[in-house]
Amino acid sequence: MLNHSQLAKWLAWAGVLASLAAVRVPAAEMPKLVEKNGRHALLVDGQPFFMFAGQINNSSAWPSQLPEVWRAVETIHANTVEMPVYWEQIEPAQGQFDFSVADTLLKEARWHNVRLVLLWFATWKNGSAHYLPEWMKLEAGVKYPNITGRNGRPVDSPSPHNTAAMELDAKAFAAFMGHLKEADPEHTVLMVQVENETGAWGSVRDFSPTARNIFESPVPAEMLQPELLKELKKEAPAAPGANWQTVFGDDADEFFQAYWVAHYVGRVAAAGKAVYPLPLYANAALRDPLTNPRAGTYESGGPTDNVIPIWRMAAPALDLVAPDIYLSDSPRQLKVLDLYDRPDNPLMIPEIGEGVEFGRMLFAVMAHGSIGFCTGPLDDNGSGETAERTAERLAPFSANYALLGPMVRELARWSFDGKLHAAIEHDDHAAQTLDLGSWQANVSFGPGGRAGRGAAPTGPAVGQLLVAQLGTNELMCIGSSASLTFRPTGPIAGREWHYLRVEEVNYDDGKFKPLRIWNGDETDNGGPRFGKKPVALHLTLYTR
Repeated sequence: MLNHSQLAKWLAWAGVLASLAAVRVPAAEMPKLVEKNGRHALLVDGQPFFMFAGQINNSSAWPSQLPEVWRAVETIHANTVEMPVYWEQIEPAQGQFDFSVADTLLKEARWHNVRLVLLWFATWKNGSAHYLPEWMKLEAGVKYPNITGRNGRPVDSPSPHNTAAMELDAKAFAAFMGHLKEADPEHTVLMVQVENETGAWGSVRDFSPTARNIFESPVPAEMLQPELLKELKKEAPAAPGANWQTVFGDDADEFFQAYWVAHYVGRVAAAGKAVYPLPLYANAALRDPLTNPRAGTYESGGPTDNVIPIWRMAAPALDLVAPDIYLSDSPRQLKVLDLYDRPDNPLMIPEIGEGVEFGRMLFAVMAHGSIGFCTGPLDDNGSGETAERTAERLAPFSANYALLGPMVRELARWSFDGKLHAAIEHDDHAAQTLDLGSWQANVSFGPGGRAGRGAAPTGPAVGQLLVAQLGTNELMCIGSSASLTFRPTGPIAGREWHYLRVEEVNYDDGKFKPLRIWNGDETDNGGPRFGKKPVALHLTLYTR
C-alpha cells in the first residue's frame, strides 16, 4: 500500500501524464507541390518525397477488411497507401456526416507508419455514380439524372450538367476536408483524389435536352483563350457567339464533355481546397496514346491525353491530372509518361497494373521526375489468399520498394534536381544507352548479364536500371536483370578507362553503408552485372 508521500508523488505524475495526453500533436508542415526548372516535387515534412504506394480494393476501406490490407502493405514495403472514402458512408442522411471510418483509416495508418492518399468516391467512380448516398440514388432519375445517349437511351453515367448534384458533392467534400484538417494535424494524408476515372462509357457526351441546349449555346469564353485553342489545334471563331460544333468541329462532342466534367470536378475540388488546401488530383482511364482512337471508343470526358489542356484550365483547384496505366507494352507506357509530364502538370502514377510488365516501369517513372507510383490492388478482397500467394503476386514491386524505400528522400531530391536516368527492358530486349555527360552508359538486359555474355535474352522483359548522376565520374546505379558498361565521350572520348571503385551499398539510419566491393567476375567483361534481385552500387570511374 502507498503511504501519503508516495501517493502524493503518484498523483503528481498522473497529473503530468494526463496533461501531456491532453496536448494536441503539433501540426506538421503541410504537404505541397513545388516546381523548379520544369520539374516537380512533393514536399513532405519540408523535404522531397516519393510515394512507393499501393492501392487497396474498392470495398476494402472498412475496419473489417483492414487486417488483410496491412498484411499486404507490409509484404510490398509501401510507404504510402491509397484508400477510398465513400460519399455514401460519410453522408448516410442528407446533411448528417459520419467520419468514423475515415478516422479509423487515419489511426491505423499511423500505427503502421505509412502515409495515405485518400480517394473521394462520390459522383464518379469508373464512369458511374454507384457511390452516391442512398437518399440520392432513390431520386436519381428525377433530381440527379444520368446522361442520355445519342440514341435517346439512358447511360449509366452521371450528367455533368446537374448543378444540384454538383453542389451536394461539393458540400460533402468540403465537410470531409474540414474534418480531415481537424483530425490529421500530423498530415498522415498527403493528397486527395477527387472522384475516380470520370467521364462516360457508352456515349461520347450527354445528349439530353438540357445538354443539347448548352451544346448549341455560345462556347464559354475561357474555352476560347488563344493559347488553349493553339494547344487544341483549333482556330478562334470568326464571329462571336459561336457554338461548340462551329468552333471545335469533329472534336466538339468530346471537348464539350471534357469541359463540363472538368468544370464539375473543379467545383468539388475548389470547395474542399478552400477549407483545407492539401494537394488534389484527378485520375484518368487512358485511351491509346499512339493511335489517336475515335472518340467514344474509350471513357469520354475524363482527363485523357488529348484534353489535358481543357482540364488544367477548367479545374484550376486540381494540382494535377494523372494517368492510370494498364497498357502493358513499353512503347505505350513510356508515351503516357511523356504526355502527362508537363510543366503545368506534375507526373504521378496513381494506378498501374500488376505483373512484371508493370513493375519494370518504376525506374522510368522516377527518372521522369514523378512524385509517386502506385500498384494494386494490394489486398485479397476477402478471397482467403495465402501469405505466400500475396508475396508472389506483389513480387514485381516489393523487392524494389524494399531496396528503394529507405533512401526515398535522396531519390526524391535527385529526381527533383534532374539527376536520375533510367533504362527499362523493352519487349524486344534491345540494348540501350544513357547519356551521362562525359560518359555513355551502355545497358544490356538479362539476369546475370546474359546479353553481355553473348546470349540473347528471352522471356518477359523485366530488366531495369536507375542511375543517379552524383558527379562527373560518380554514380549510384540500382538495377536488376541488366548489365552495364561505359564509354568516355566529349573531352575524354577515346581515353582508356577503368572502375576506380564499385561498392555494393544499402541505406540504413540515414546513410549509405558499404556491404562489399565488386571486382573480378562481377565487373569484368561487360559488368557490372545485376542479377534477378535488385541491388544498389556506388560507382566511381576514372580515365588515364
